[in-house]
Amino acid sequence: MDRDDLLVLGQAAGLVGVLAPGRPRWRLPATVTLAACGAVVAGGALAGTAASSHGRLLTPRVRPPAGATLLREGPYRISRHPLYAGLVLACAGVAVLQRRAVPLAALVGLAAVLRLKTAREEVRLVERFGGAYEDYRRTTPWLLGRPRDQRRSERGSTPR
Repeated sequence: MDRDDLLVLGQAAGLVGVLAPGRPRWRLPATVTLAACGAVVAGGALAGTAASSHGRLLTPRVRPPAGATLLREGPYRISRHPLYAGLVLACAGVAVLQRRAVPLAALVGLAAVLRLKTAREEVRLVERFGGAYEDYRRTTPWLLGRPRDQRRSERGSTPR
């Protein structure tokens, strides 16, 4: 088992912690409940759309599988890691709805593991796709946002 495999195990442990059953410990205001439900739906939709972009090549592993292409369209236009962005958003909603400390702590752990995993993945993606991935990384936000070239053009400046 190598470091990459440990990141996959850490991700799984974080998900288990967020989803762990237990008795709620506090009440939530209706607005917080509604926002958390919205996060679950929006995050699930983003993660699902990103996952479907990979088709049969979807893998939890860090190294891109043989035959993988560099995805730049759909959710990959607004994020280099939309599956993880959606996963964290959905899990944040679930953790809040659980109304317990353990899922919230697991969410923090999951986010930390995914931060490490994305850094490791990006090394692997540069190894696989070279300059094409470097260009993509320069113009596309890490988790969410408008493409950098679009933000520059709206301000009236040109990319350097």
